[in-house]
Amino acid sequence: MQYVQKMLSTRGGTVALGGVAAVLAAVVLVLYLNQYRSSVNADSEPVTVLVAKTLIEKGMPGDVVGLRKLFQSDEAPRSQVKDGAITDPATLRGRIAVEDIYPGQQLTVADFGTTTDAIGAKLAGKSRAIGVPLDSARGMVGRVEAGDRVDVFAGFNVLGNTSGGQGRPVIKVMMQNALVLDAPATSAAGVGVANQTANVILRVNRDQAAEIAWAVDNGKVWLVLRPRAGAPPTKPGVVTAESVLTGVKPVTVYGNVRKLLGGRR
Repeated sequence: MQYVQKMLSTRGGTVALGGVAAVLAAVVLVLYLNQYRSSVNADSEPVTVLVAKTLIEKGMPGDVVGLRKLFQSDEAPRSQVKDGAITDPATLRGRIAVEDIYPGQQLTVADFGTTTDAIGAKLAGKSRAIGVPLDSARGMVGRVEAGDRVDVFAGFNVLGNTSGGQGRPVIKVMMQNALVLDAPATSAAGVGVANQTANVILRVNRDQAAEIAWAVDNGKVWLVLRPRAGAPPTKPGVVTAESVLTGVKPVTVYGNVRKLLGGRR
């Protein structure tokens, strides 16, 4: 301190201290400018975020948003990226939109809440979930699990022109490649015993739900396990005693039966 006072007491010392102060100020200014440039560069650096392509309605599962590709990747300056902006589509899994998200809006974690409704999270648009009560054999209870793909067969007794007034057994493919949303992990107590059933929940559309419900009430329904992927669809048809025993096409024997079941003559 005394040294500084001594320098300030002379003209040369004052000039020297002024020069040192100017150099320090210049150094501080350079450091500030460098930091400012770095900050500006960081704010302007492009960041890839997910942006809604179309309206994402409140309540829509994130899995469906991803499946239907209702978003697109876009670049925005870091300074314009919202807090919690979603950059990875995997973040949407198991979540559900809590508010309407409009086209061009960045998707954020706050826009999607977690959900414990695993079945509802896999439904959107025309898809529906239906519980099909089945015994352990027809429903493959304990063998079929969530994520499997099944074909749905239904058996009926139908009156035909040649039936003589008696019901004739017919089996029809109701639908193919249905997704199993939920199924009992193992046969519950009593399942497999006569008149005991367990529910296997399938994802279907509205019309298929009505047809399967009718088939459950008026016939017998079977689930046939198929590969989860890669199995080509087959042409649905009906099966009768004649087609099984003689190979005669059902349309030859029961023209009106096929018509009743939704086929063509």
